[in-house]
Amino acid sequence: MKILITLLLFILWSSAHAGENEIRKSLQSKFPGIGKLEHIVKTPYAGLYEVIIDDQLLYTDAQGEYLFEGNVIDAKNRRDLSEERRKVLFAIDFDKLPLELAVKKVKGNGKRKLAIFTDPNCTFCRRLEKELSGVTDVTLYFFMYPIFPGSDEIVRNVLCSGNPIKAWDDWMLSNIAPAKAVCDTPQTEKVKALGQKLHVNGTPNLIFGSGIQSPGLLPMEQLEKNLNETRKIQGRS
Repeated sequence: MKILITLLLFILWSSAHAGENEIRKSLQSKFPGIGKLEHIVKTPYAGLYEVIIDDQLLYTDAQGEYLFEGNVIDAKNRRDLSEERRKVLFAIDFDKLPLELAVKKVKGNGKRKLAIFTDPNCTFCRRLEKELSGVTDVTLYFFMYPIFPGSDEIVRNVLCSGNPIKAWDDWMLSNIAPAKAVCDTPQTEKVKALGQKLHVNGTPNLIFGSGIQSPGLLPMEQLEKNLNETRKIQGRS
């Protein structure tokens, strides 16, 4: 009986991989510059396969004849299945982030964790700071990610101040500019390189302790929900 079960599992595995190879060859023939397709997985809905191209979740058919861009919605339960999958596929191992490059702020017991790629001239980053004002029992790691004009100077002044987190809060919450200062800030270039590696294309970009990555502004209620998600999310291999 065990031999039969093993044989059936092998047949199913071989069939699935045969389908993946067919899709890969078809897409690569139609899009010669598409590069290596490492992630091709059959979904449990509509006969679609999910593929990742340039860190973008797309869908294709079983023959690799068509590519579909957009979100798959479970109409019955009103669930955004694509968004749920993105959280899993693009999850980040929080413990592997170079947190020493960030400005650290501990609120309350600091047990929960949140890393934020942020820019001092980003309007939505300022709005996020106000939402975070009502959140406690969290350790915040601010990765200063200057992408707006003039932000490099503000970031340097913050990092060179005697109390970077106070200088940051004063600027973001009270519009009090940090005093001009000059010092070496090699972490800024390292943060920029990290952001490029993680495909951070805008600010704010949030990474929760669970591995969930969430670009954009979130209200306090959603921040609390994601912070309370303690289960580590495993991304694609």
